[in-house]
Amino acid sequence: MPSQTSRSATQSAKIVANLQHIQQNIDAYCQQYHRNSSEITLLAVSKTKPEEDIRAAFSAGQTCFGENYLQEALEKIHSLADLSIDWHFIGAIQSNKTHDLAENFNWVHSVDRLKIARRLSEQRPESMPPLNICLQINISNEESKSGISLTELEDLVSKVVLFPNIQLRGLMAIPAKTDTLAEQRVIFAKVSKALYSLKEKYPQLDTLSMGMTNDMEAAIAEGSTMLRIGTAIFGARGA
Repeated sequence: MPSQTSRSATQSAKIVANLQHIQQNIDAYCQQYHRNSSEITLLAVSKTKPEEDIRAAFSAGQTCFGENYLQEALEKIHSLADLSIDWHFIGAIQSNKTHDLAENFNWVHSVDRLKIARRLSEQRPESMPPLNICLQINISNEESKSGISLTELEDLVSKVVLFPNIQLRGLMAIPAKTDTLAEQRVIFAKVSKALYSLKEKYPQLDTLSMGMTNDMEAAIAEGSTMLRIGTAIFGARGA
């Protein structure tokens, strides 16, 4: 029976190989769709994964990590404080949790209410740079998902950009699962169109947080600047 040390070494090697493979795919899709791969940030979604997996990815050059569950994330942030990690929160936000988000993260992707944006701004320490945020769009109008509709977007943006301690960077979306690349592209194109329409008035907006393991190609094709990849890096949940 293999030792814990040998299993950890094997997992670390897999993570390094997976990151290399994903970057090769990103480069290939960027070439196919006339994108520059330097425009795309890979966000490693490390929810439910142990700290040693994050260390293995970091040692391979991965610096941006996304977490969905606040308490789990805070434990990792504390334990991994020796690493220069950019921490991104990508989960649903409860208003009573904004203080911890404001104090511990570099990015929050899932802002979907004016109240949340206001609290993040008020609770961001003055000693820290502005908190980068994205507004989450419920692009497939799913009742089970957070996010605002496209019709609500412009009004919310006009208010959020006025808050002093947060920096609105762009939009985030988690579309409903679809079967084909063409269907995925249609949905992502709506998010991309919304951002570029906003950029006419708010040129500082530069981020499209969209695309995961199973729809990465479509996201790149439609202008994603930040891919949220978990399974393809760390393996299936519980693996």
